[in-house]
Amino acid sequence: MNFHKQKEVITLLATILLGLIAGALFMLFAGHDPLTGYKFLFRGGLMSLERVGNTLATATPLIFTGLSVAFAFKTGLFNIGAAGQMLFGGFCATAVGLTLPLDKPVLLLVMALVAMLAGALWAALPGWFKARFNVHEVVSTIMFNWIAYWLVYYFVPLYFKGSFETESRNIPLEASLRTPWLSQMFDGSYINIGLLLALAAVVLCAFLLQRTTLGFELKAVGFNRFAAEYAGIHAGRSIVVSMMLAGALAGLGGMTLYCGYATNIQIGILPSQGIDGIAVALLGANSPWGVLAAALFFGTLYSGKGFMNAMTSIPPEIADTIIATIIYFAATSVLIEKFLDRLWRKQQSKEGA
Repeated sequence: MNFHKQKEVITLLATILLGLIAGALFMLFAGHDPLTGYKFLFRGGLMSLERVGNTLATATPLIFTGLSVAFAFKTGLFNIGAAGQMLFGGFCATAVGLTLPLDKPVLLLVMALVAMLAGALWAALPGWFKARFNVHEVVSTIMFNWIAYWLVYYFVPLYFKGSFETESRNIPLEASLRTPWLSQMFDGSYINIGLLLALAAVVLCAFLLQRTTLGFELKAVGFNRFAAEYAGIHAGRSIVVSMMLAGALAGLGGMTLYCGYATNIQIGILPSQGIDGIAVALLGANSPWGVLAAALFFGTLYSGKGFMNAMTSIPPEIADTIIATIIYFAATSVLIEKFLDRLWRKQQSKEGA
């Protein structure tokens, strides 16, 4: 492992460790035992096969949104719109699942393609605005989040209303990503084949970024758009393509959320996984493998905080505080990297002497 990879791993571990230390201090200040709190927090996510399965199911949408944000970061774009892309892609997949009477393998394939296309479309327009008119993607993607929110708010009660005005009908078994063999393997948990799609997406993103010409062009635009254009790379096209791929990932994540982890789609809720994907990408250093590790860690915290609250008097908001603190340290990880660079230069100078 070269120094760059070692630095990424050490930075990731240091960020998590600092966040856990800060969480322990919060517990101490609130009059709680941090060792007991962390014991039940991690036991809640990992103590049984069922809980491990639920942790993996919780992490699955985070893997997709983390990849979405990280992929856009590689091209120098800040994709705040993963929540809207996820919501719109999940809604379109749910609509297909509730409408088309197809066999399960064919239906799931069609739903996945529709979710990816919907997410890609929802991200393509902000990407085009950026490439054509230099409209900042943060502004346009936030606006598109709320456009998706209100579209879903309008269309679900109008065409897919379930038992309550605020939710759609439950998807049929043929449209669900849950499968008996996988659920039984994890003692009846919420785990579904969306996890397999997420793992495949991690591998494909890593291959695309590291082993293809397209990946090289996208990263070149991210490093320096003007230098990339001087070298003959079409920067505008790269921006749109990057946003479309990021949107497709978020859209597929929406399908795993609404048709895998859940069984319907509720209105009036912008999926928090879209915003949490920013934290996952930051903690994972915008690396596909780092995103996978960060999503699994966050999934453990989210799954375990309810158990921690049930077994102790520690409020579940402590887990959210830990996550927020980790995000802070991840955002300032450049300081950790500079410290490691300084240590490496000192070591190299000693060896040279």
